[in-house]
Amino acid sequence: MDILYESILELFKADGWKYIVMWIIGGILIFLAIKKEMEPTLLLPLGFGTIMVNLPGSGAIGEAGPLTTLFNAGIANELFPLILFIGIGAMIDFGPVLSNPKLMIFGAAAQFGIFFTFCLASLFFELPEAASIGIIGAADGPTAIVVAMKLLGQNSSITGAIMVAAYSYMALVPIIQPPVIKLMTTKKERLIRMPYKPQAISKTTRILFPIVITIIAGLVAKESVALVGFLMFGNLIRECGVLDSLSETAQKVLANLVTIFLGLTIAVQMQADKFLNLSTLLILALGLFAFIFDTAGGVLFAKLLNLFLKEKINPMIGAAGISAFPMSGRVVHKMGLEEDPQNFLLMQSIGVNVSGQIASVIAGGLILGFML
Repeated sequence: MDILYESILELFKADGWKYIVMWIIGGILIFLAIKKEMEPTLLLPLGFGTIMVNLPGSGAIGEAGPLTTLFNAGIANELFPLILFIGIGAMIDFGPVLSNPKLMIFGAAAQFGIFFTFCLASLFFELPEAASIGIIGAADGPTAIVVAMKLLGQNSSITGAIMVAAYSYMALVPIIQPPVIKLMTTKKERLIRMPYKPQAISKTTRILFPIVITIIAGLVAKESVALVGFLMFGNLIRECGVLDSLSETAQKVLANLVTIFLGLTIAVQMQADKFLNLSTLLILALGLFAFIFDTAGGVLFAKLLNLFLKEKINPMIGAAGISAFPMSGRVVHKMGLEEDPQNFLLMQSIGVNVSGQIASVIAGGLILGFML
C-alpha cells in the first residue's frame, strides 16, 4: 500500500501530468491498432510499451530494465531493423519492376521530400538531427531507425520522436496519401488506365537482381550496403527456390516477431521527460511535411513525364514511390477502383512501391555517407 501511495503522489507532482499524457498517447496507439487495424503488429506493442515506460519508477526501464536491455541489444546497434529487412525482402516480388523497369524512376522521384525536408529542418536543428528528421519522409521505419541511431545515438533527446513519427506515418498512409493525391491530380488523370502487360521473368534474372542491386548500391552509397544487403538477401531467399520454408518463415514469423520487439523497444524512447517538448511537436510536423512532399513529388514527376509520353501514365502511381510497402501500392489501387471499377493499377503501383523501398534505403545510405 505504501508503494501504491507513493506512486499516486508521484502523479500529483509538478511533472506528474506528463505521465498521464503519455498514457493517453499509448491508449490512442492501441486504439488505432485494434479499432482501425493500422499496423497492429507495430502500434499495439508501441502503445502498450509507452504505458509501461511511463509508470512512475517503472522497472521495465533503467539500467537493469528488460526493455532497456532489448533496446541496447536490438535498436542501439541497428540489429532489429536489419533483421526485419530480411522479412520485408522475402515479401517483395520484383516481377512487376523487372517487367517494366521504367517504374524504378518513380521510386527515386518520390524521395524528393527527404532532401527538401533535410534543408528545411536544418533551419531549426543541427545537420545530423536535420538529416535524421528528413528520412522520416521515406516512410521506411527501419531505415529511419538506422540513420537516427548512427547519426544521433540513443541518448539524443529527439531519437524517440523520429522513430515514432516514422512508424506512425507509415501506419497512417491510408489517411494521409489520398487527400494529397486528389489535390495534385484531376479526375481525368485519375481515370487513366494502364493495362498490365506481364512478361515472363526468368528465374536466373530474379536471382541475379538482388545480387546486382546490392553491388550497385554498395558502389553508389557505401553506407547503404547493410540496409540494401539484408533487404536483397531476404528477396534472394524468396527467389532461389531451395529455401521455401525459410522464405515463408521470414515473411511471417520473423517479420512479425521482430516488429513486435521493435514496437516494445522503441517505446523506451517515449519516456515523458524526453518526448513531451516543443522539439517533438516540430519533428512530427516536419515528418508529416516530408511525407506529404514525397507523395507530391512522385505524382508531379509522373505528370511531368506525361507531357512527353504518347501512352499516358496514371500519375497516382507516382505516390506509391514512398517506401510504405505494400500499403501505399494498395491505396493507389483502391483509389483507381473508386474512380473507375475497371481500372486495375495494383501491379503498376506495387512495382513503384517496391522501387521506392530500394530508393529509400539508398537515400538513407547517401545521407549517412554525406554526414559521416
